[in-house]
Amino acid sequence: MGFIPLFIMLGSGALLFFLTVKNELQRKLNQQKELLFKLNSLNPALGILVDDSSDPDLLIAALKDKKTENGITEKALKIIRDLKVNRIQYNQLLKKAPYNWVGKIARFQAI
Repeated sequence: MGFIPLFIMLGSGALLFFLTVKNELQRKLNQQKELLFKLNSLNPALGILVDDSSDPDLLIAALKDKKTENGITEKALKIIRDLKVNRIQYNQLLKKAPYNWVGKIARFQAI
């Protein structure tokens, strides 16, 4: 009887860890989609094509080629920088040892 509470605590701790990491990974994916949506809202003024698999480096190169208003360009560059930071943080989190187990079980893939 003495080991049952220990197993329950260990199992609930593992479940809470799994749910917390899964929530964080899902939040990062949703933030990535939201930033892409914001960048798409600037699309008529920018004239560049943005989709879910867009590479931020290619977007910056396309943005520098376009001649647009300075304010719109600065907003777009800030969004693209946020995209890069979010993608790097998400991919680094998926590479770390305990977090990649949750990523494999929940079938998260690198951006």
